[in-house]
Formats: sequence, C-alpha cells, structure tokens
Amino acid sequence: MLALNDISFAMEGKPLIDRSSVIIPAGHKVGLVGRNGSGKTTLFKLIQGQLDPDTGGIKIPRGTKIGGVAQEAPASDLSLLETVLKADKELQDLQEEATTATDPARISDIQLRLTDIGAHSANARASAILTGLGFPAEEQTRPTKEFSGGWRMRVALAAILFAEPDFLLLDEPTNYLDLEGTIWLENYLARYPHTVLIISHDRELLNRAVGHILHLSQRTLTLYTGNYDTFEADRRAKLELLASAARKQETERAHLQSFVDRFRYKASKARQAQSRVKRLEKMQPVANLIEGTVAGFNFQSSDELAPPIIRLDEVDAGYGDTIVLHGMDLRIDPDDRIALLGANGQGKSTLSKIIAGRLAPLVGSLRTSSRLKIGYFAQHQLDELTLGETPLEHIRRLRPALPPAKLRALLAAGGLGADIVDNPVERLSGGQKARLALLIATIDAPHLLILDEPTNHLDIESREALIHALTAYEGAVILVSHDAHLVDCVADRLWLVDGGRVRPFEEDMSAYRKFLLARRGVKLRQPSQKPQKPKAAKSKPTNKVVLTAELRKCEERLEKLDVMRKRIDEMLAEPDLYMKQGPGRMNELQKKRREILAATEKAEALWLSAQEKLEGVT
Repeated sequence: MLALNDISFAMEGKPLIDRSSVIIPAGHKVGLVGRNGSGKTTLFKLIQGQLDPDTGGIKIPRGTKIGGVAQEAPASDLSLLETVLKADKELQDLQEEATTATDPARISDIQLRLTDIGAHSANARASAILTGLGFPAEEQTRPTKEFSGGWRMRVALAAILFAEPDFLLLDEPTNYLDLEGTIWLENYLARYPHTVLIISHDRELLNRAVGHILHLSQRTLTLYTGNYDTFEADRRAKLELLASAARKQETERAHLQSFVDRFRYKASKARQAQSRVKRLEKMQPVANLIEGTVAGFNFQSSDELAPPIIRLDEVDAGYGDTIVLHGMDLRIDPDDRIALLGANGQGKSTLSKIIAGRLAPLVGSLRTSSRLKIGYFAQHQLDELTLGETPLEHIRRLRPALPPAKLRALLAAGGLGADIVDNPVERLSGGQKARLALLIATIDAPHLLILDEPTNHLDIESREALIHALTAYEGAVILVSHDAHLVDCVADRLWLVDGGRVRPFEEDMSAYRKFLLARRGVKLRQPSQKPQKPKAAKSKPTNKVVLTAELRKCEERLEKLDVMRKRIDEMLAEPDLYMKQGPGRMNELQKKRREILAATEKAEALWLSAQEKLEGVT
C-alpha cells in the first residue's frame, strides 16, 4: 500500500502539490495524468525518496521494492540478455553464492529460494520481455554498446520489468517505443502481478492497462476508479455540475445585490439589506476545476489537386548499397489518410522520406503532382531547431516580409503565446518545441502532411487538439505514431511496412493488435461470454400498452443497477477503505460490482428485446 498523507511540495517557489492525500492499495494499476508541468515526475521523485515533501509524509511498507526507468542501459560489453538478467539483484547474488557455498543447510536454502523466484525460467522470461519490446532472439546476444540510446532505453525498460519491483513506476515509457512495442506493453502491464503507477499521455494505454486514474490538477491529487475514458466521463459530469452550481450561485448573487442596491438606504428595509450584505460576503465561490484552455492547432489547406498526387512504380528505397524497401507500387490521393504500421527498423521513416522527396529512389520511378506542397514533421526536427533563436526569429526567417504583429498572430494560431515567443528555443518545453516544429512544417499550407511521431511531447488535451485539427485539415495525411487512439481517429487506411515490403492492411487497429500479439507469442485474453438472450415467455401480450410498460420496467431496472454500481464505485474510491475495513471488505465490494455488471448486461438484453417488440407493433 502507498499512502500520501497531506503532502505539499513547491519547486523553486512554485507550488506543485498542496496538502493532498491519496491511498493506493497494493496491486492496483494506476495511471497518473495531468497537464505538462503540473508536477507528475516530481511526484515520482517524492515517492522514490529522491525529494522530501515540504509538509506531510509518504508511507510505504518496509522492505517494499520500488523500481523505475531512470536512464538508458549503459553501453557495455554485456549482451542485452545479460543486462536484463543482471537487473534482478537477488537472483544474481544467489546464483553467485550457489557456486561457492559449502554449508549443506545454506545450499538447501539457496536452492529453495532460487526455486521460489523462478530462477529456472529466468532466461526465458528475460528473452520474452526483450522480444516483446522489439529485440528478436538473434539480437539479444549482441553487446549493449552496439545499440543507440533509444534502443538502450528499451533495454532499461526490459530490465525493470524483469526485476518485478513491488511498486513499478513508469514515466512516459511509450515515448521510446513504436506502436508495436506500445501494444505489447499494454498487455504486459495489465497482467503485471504488483502495483503499477504510470505517467502517460497515451489514451489507449490508460484504457487497457490501468484500473484507476490519479489526476494531478490545480495542485490537488484525486483518485478515480476506472480507466481513462471512465475518468474523463466522471470528470466531465463533475465539471457540468460545478458549472450549473456556479450559474445558480451567480443568479442568487445578482438577486441579493439587486436587493441591497435598492433598499440599502431605505430605513424600513435597512436590516434586511444588511443581512443580505453579510450573506454576500460569506458566499464562497464554487470551486473551479477547469484548467486553462489548451491551445489548438490550425493547419491551412491549399487548393485541391487532381488525383493521384504521388505515384510510386516498382520503387526500391534504401541507403547506398543497402535496400530497405523493395518493389513499391503505391498511390496517394488528395483525400487519403494513411497510417504506416510496422516495428521500428522496418522502413517506415525511409518510406516517409521517399514520399517527402528527401530520399531518392534507388530503383523505379516516383511521380508527383507539379504543384504539390508537402509538410514534413519528424522527431529529429525538434533537435534541428536553432538554439539561441526564439520562435519569433524562426518564423521571421520563413516570412521575412510580414510585420511583427502578423508573425505573432501566426505563432498564436499554432499555440505559442506572447509569453514564450521571445524565449530562446532551449528554454521551451518539449510540447512547445513540437508546436513550433509543426507550425514550421505546415506554414505553407501543404497538400500533403507527413507526421512521424508528432505526439511524443504532447499531453492528452494537446493530442485531442491535434486530432481535431487533422480532422478539419482538407489535405492528405501520412501518419507514423505509437498512439493507437490518434491512428484510430485520423487514419482511414493502414499500410503495413514489414519484411522489406509495403502492403495494405485491410482490417482495423483492433485486428492489428491481435495480429501483433499473436505474432509475438503473447496469449490473448479470452473474451467474456456474452449473456444468453433471454427466452421469450410462451404467451406474451403484444399490445402496445403492455409492451411500453415492460420497456419502462427494464429502464427502471437499468437505472437502479447504475445507481448501485456508482455507490459501490464511491465506496471503493474511499481512501481509508483498505486501512479501516481491510482487504476482505474490498474483495466483497469488487465481487458485488462484478455481479451488478453481469446483471446490467442481462437487463440491457431484456431492454433491447422489449424495444424491438415495441417497434414491431404497428
């Protein structure tokens, strides 16, 4: 169990957390969400003991192992497999001692403990994790120093997953994974046997891998039961209630003020006016949960071109004598929305560069529309921004004839406000740099927009703003992203880049997820059994009045079940439930919740049957 008791913390005079208390029971999978800069990574450092809270305390059971990915695996001569195995210090120590121990009793203890921690399967488990994160068996014996920093981050992630700490803390782990690695990680974390606390802006990961959301907003921590979609719905409902309460309070305030203004100086009403003045003074404003609005994106489209805008005929692509992609016959039309699928290293970026005209075909022909304008955003472009220059100077170089006011208006439309456009690039956050790079890529109103991992530094709200902008954009889009939610919302065609070939993937992202996990040897969860359709009664009245009454009963039953579920969810979310009533009460409530969900499924089936019968009555 992790208990945060009335903690506060400020960084360089800026309060990040203010007198917040949360209890996370053992075994819970929790997603930590909040705006960029709200203090999520700082909270991890507090939990790990790297920082001390200004007030309050953090309680963790003695002997609890806490693990997280602090940095990439070192570039050593150890193989990937050896590096991962080394992460389990107890396993390593016991295996070393087993070779030198002479006391029979100690030898027995060592062997028993090795059996308990699964030493016999350690190599297989480590190898499976590496495979899931994108390292085929033949690469696992290579020295770690042969891999780049991004791949060594994956090795570090594999190591901490293999070590299986009691509290697993992961800070944006998908930033250095491809879509395939992200899907594997979702499945792995959902089955992880201990407590997980994960900072992520990946909506699908938070929907599939966690059962609770810990929200850090306005310096307050709030724990919600359910995945991210459930959290968003609950929070939206709470905001709507607060907005309604605020409107009601404002109406009352105006009424009281009107009375005071009319009768303050009238002797017969002075006492009543004074009481209303006191009431106005004591009236506390309704708490505001609404954070500042996230800036949107604005991608201008050019004039329409005749299809196709790009045609590849028998194209081979690669570098020097190395061919990465073979025999590509591809066509892109003005309204295409295409997502490129495939593991890192298969050639997605190579294909993007070919389409963008940044790489010439080795063989074959590439034909483009004569007036085609392409906007290209790639991860490395954030590093290509000019240090020492401001966003205003970057845009002035592209639009030298525009006056400063119009340059600032362009930056504001891209989400870069007046408070940061005069700051040097190195002082911008990752999200602000991404917005500047996106603005540079789209400033000429391209017909085709190529986006290679555009969301790595964007929070969830900014990702949603990007989805809205791409939906409104009228040009073609080529998308490479590990964010499955973004792919689902934007792409209507999928191309699989695999084994040196590019081919259409005719199914959807759900099918691709199953295909990928099956190929990597991960067992798919068995779908729950659908409730059997209730048998119709032998002699059921069919007149409209009776059927309407039956339908109403079904609706009332569903409403009651929903109230019961919400009541149990509130009880499960109580911070002191575990401490005061113990695990037995929690298990009882969770069992009751499962029963209610099963009853809801049956009630929905009955409602659907009644609705169909009613619709069939003329």
